[in-house]
Amino acid sequence: MRRFRTIRNVHERIIEAPAQAVGSLLDRLSSADDPIWPAPAWPPMRFDRALGVGADGGHGFVRYRVTAYKPGRRARFDFNPPMSGHHEFVIEPLGQERCRLRHTLELQRRGPRALGWTLAVRWMHDTVVEEVFDNVERATTGTATNPVRWSPWVRLLHRLMWDRATGGDLPAGTRLARAAFERTHYSDAWRIPLRPGMPQDPESWRGVLRGASFPVVGREGGEVLLGEDAGHLDFRASIHVDDRQATLSTVVRIHNWRGRLYWAVVKRFHPFMARTMLRRVHRRLALAAPSAAERAQSAPVPAAPRGR
Repeated sequence: MRRFRTIRNVHERIIEAPAQAVGSLLDRLSSADDPIWPAPAWPPMRFDRALGVGADGGHGFVRYRVTAYKPGRRARFDFNPPMSGHHEFVIEPLGQERCRLRHTLELQRRGPRALGWTLAVRWMHDTVVEEVFDNVERATTGTATNPVRWSPWVRLLHRLMWDRATGGDLPAGTRLARAAFERTHYSDAWRIPLRPGMPQDPESWRGVLRGASFPVVGREGGEVLLGEDAGHLDFRASIHVDDRQATLSTVVRIHNWRGRLYWAVVKRFHPFMARTMLRRVHRRLALAAPSAAERAQSAPVPAAPRGR
């Protein structure tokens, strides 16, 4: 029987800010206005309830639950089966104006899973944790003194593991696409979830059709409709964005045998191209988005209640 290998991975950084200030950021971890988790470049941390003991969730394919929480000081997350281990953030005061932020991961692995940690997971994990520390520094001091840089290996892993689009029916919100033709001979829709901080203006997503010079034929709410009419068929591409996902939809109207022949060839490659283009633009927009700390700094400050 193969023995388990215990993996222990520790990151720590001295933050030139009071422990209370850093602790207030930790308390917002996984919230809608989380200022430190490095989304959208990485999958967001999400739980089924507010941060606290018993909350269940995770980030990406890594699932865990909160098993210890001391506001402003410590948060521990135990991995859900079949994984075994935990990770945690701890803040240690070092006087009035500085503190130590530590992240510890302990994980039991064996066989191929241990190899997967060594070759891939470790590199992405190290980058995510250091980006969390960078965001803490930015939020408390205004700058990150030595921001982490992605290695070529991390960039490759990141590209390979990026979210993939899934197919389905035309969303209810794609009113322009639905009303484009009285009769439609082909339609499809490919969607990909939005991450925190990604743009919701469909104009930002028009790059999904890079290389195609289709004119804009309509705009309404969160949808932009592009397309072109020809003698053999008419084509429309809809880009619809809401607060949950971005959707690339296609509707086609065929006029004659030339259109049927043309589309019989094109539709073999169309789904692959649509998924690939949507995924590529999704990743590009996520990497270009402001960091969590930058978004938190630019967010409006709620007005103080007026005294009576």
